[in-house]
Amino acid sequence: MEKMKVWYDEEGDYLEIRTGGKKGYFKDVGNDIWERVDTRGKVVGFAILNFKNRIKKYKREVVLPLKISMQQA
Repeated sequence: MEKMKVWYDEEGDYLEIRTGGKKGYFKDVGNDIWERVDTRGKVVGFAILNFKNRIKKYKREVVLPLKISMQQA
């Protein structure tokens, strides 16, 4: 099972969540949100700019335009 990694930059108000250490690239899905996609096209994470502002706006819940599937081995 791959570990989930969470990284938050408070100064930049940037949150990134990803699984494992797979290489990939970011695909812009709009509204300052990006998917991290591996070389096979599988989503392995996402990034959100202005994260703290979104939490305040949505009362601690952020709705993302992403479909994420997680499996346990």
